[in-house]
Amino acid sequence: MSPALGSAALFLIPLLALAAAPRFDALSGVMLALVTFVAVVIHRYARRYLDGQPSAAHYRRWFVATIAAASLLVTAGDLRLLALAWTASSLSLHQLLTFFADRPQAQVAAHKKFLLSRLADVAIYAAVFLLGRAFGTYDIAALGAAATAMDTLPTSVHAAGYLLVAGVALRSAQLPFHGWLIQVMEAPTPVSALLHAGVVNIGGYVLIRLAVLMGLLPGAMTALVVIGATTAVLAALVMMTRVTVKVALAWSTAAQMGFMLLECGLGAWELALLHLVAHSCYKAHAFLGSGGVVALQARRAVALTAPRPTALRWIAGAVGGASIAAVAALLAWPDVTTDTRAWVAVGILALALAPFFVRLPMATSWRATGTLLGAALFVAALYAVWHTVFAALLPAPLAFVPSTVSVVIALGAFAALYVVQATVSVRPHARAARALHAWAFAGFHLDELFTRATFLVWPPRHVRRQAARLRAVTPIANTKVAA
Repeated sequence: MSPALGSAALFLIPLLALAAAPRFDALSGVMLALVTFVAVVIHRYARRYLDGQPSAAHYRRWFVATIAAASLLVTAGDLRLLALAWTASSLSLHQLLTFFADRPQAQVAAHKKFLLSRLADVAIYAAVFLLGRAFGTYDIAALGAAATAMDTLPTSVHAAGYLLVAGVALRSAQLPFHGWLIQVMEAPTPVSALLHAGVVNIGGYVLIRLAVLMGLLPGAMTALVVIGATTAVLAALVMMTRVTVKVALAWSTAAQMGFMLLECGLGAWELALLHLVAHSCYKAHAFLGSGGVVALQARRAVALTAPRPTALRWIAGAVGGASIAAVAALLAWPDVTTDTRAWVAVGILALALAPFFVRLPMATSWRATGTLLGAALFVAALYAVWHTVFAALLPAPLAFVPSTVSVVIALGAFAALYVVQATVSVRPHARAARALHAWAFAGFHLDELFTRATFLVWPPRHVRRQAARLRAVTPIANTKVAA
C-alpha cells in the first residue's frame, strides 16, 4: 500500500464506520474523532520514520486494518460486532508487533500478547453469549434498558460481568499480565504510539459503553477497583525506578490503565472518559517525541542534585494539594459532600498536586508563589470544565454509589503510594528503601513467572525451533561421547 493510498484510507474509514453504525451518539463521535486524529498523526510520523524500510508497505497495510477495526468497535451498537471488531484489531496489531521478525524479544512480546488476547477473547465471547441468552438481545442500548427494568439480575448476568472484567483486564495489560506491554518496545516507535495511545485503552471505552449494565453488578465493579488500584500503585512504583524513556512510558501506561479501570469501578464514568482521551493524546505525543531523551536525562540529573525535601515539606505539600483539589471539587461536583466518588477524585487530585508544592523552593518570592498558586487554580478550574463537558457526553445520567470497601481501597492505595514516595525521598538510603527499589526495579518478578508459564505451555516459534535443533544435535553428540 502506497503512502497516498494509506492517507486516503484513513479519511475514508470514519465515514464507512459511520455508515455501518446503527446508532450514533456523542460518545461514539468523541471516540471516532480520537481514533482518527491519533491515526492521522501517527501515519504522518511513520511516513518519515519508515522511509526506506523494505516492509513499510506491510506496516501501512496492517496499520490501516487496525484503525478500521478500532473505528468499527467504537461505533458498534451490537455486542457481537463489538467483540468481533475487538478481535480483529488485536489480530491486525499482532502483524505490526512482529514488524522486526529478526528480533527475538519482539517475537516473545508479540507471542505473549497473542496468548493473552486469545484468553481475553474466550472471556469476552462467553460474556456476550451469557448476556444475549439472558436478555434475548445483543443490542447494547436494549441490554441496558432490560437490565434496569429487572428487579433481580440472574446469576448468568453477574458471571458475564466478571468475564467482561477479566477480558478487559487481560487486554489492558493489568498486573501480572503486563510484561508484553513493556517488552513491546522492540516494535517501531509508531507501533508503540498506536498501541499505547489507541488500542490498549479500548477496554475503558467498552466499560463506559456498558456502564448502565455494569453499574448494576456491584461485584464486578469492586473487582475493577481491586485490579485497577493494585496495578496503578505497583506500576507507578516500578516506573519511578526506570531511566529508559520508552520503558518508563510503558510502565506509565500500565499504571494509567489501572487508574482508568479504578475510575470505572467507582462509577466515575465521566472521569474515565476524560482520562481515556487525555491519555491517548498525551501518550501519542510522548512516544513520537521520545527522541528527546538527552534533554530529559539532563533535567533528571539537575533534579538529583537538588536538596531533598523534609517530611514536613511532604505534609505541607499534601495540605496545599488538598486546598487546590477542594476548589476543583466545588466547581466540578455541586454534591461533593454526598457523592463518595467525588471524595476519591478529590483525594487523588490532592495527592497528584502535592509534589508541585513539595518541590517549591523555600526562598521563592511572593510573586513566584502567587504564580504557582494561580497556575494550580487554573488547572483545577480547567479540570472542572472538562469534567462537566465529558459528563454531558455520556448517553444518560449513570447513577452509581460505590461500596465503602471500594472507596477505602481506592483512597488507601493512593495514600500509601504517596507515603512510600515521601519516605523514599526523605530517606533514600534506608534499608527498606533499598529493598523496595530492588523489588520495584525487577518489576516485583511478576512477569518472570508469567513468561516461564508461557514458555512451558506454548513457547514462541523461534524457541521451538531452537529446541528442535538441540534435539537434532544431541543424539550425534551422545554418539561421539560413547565412541
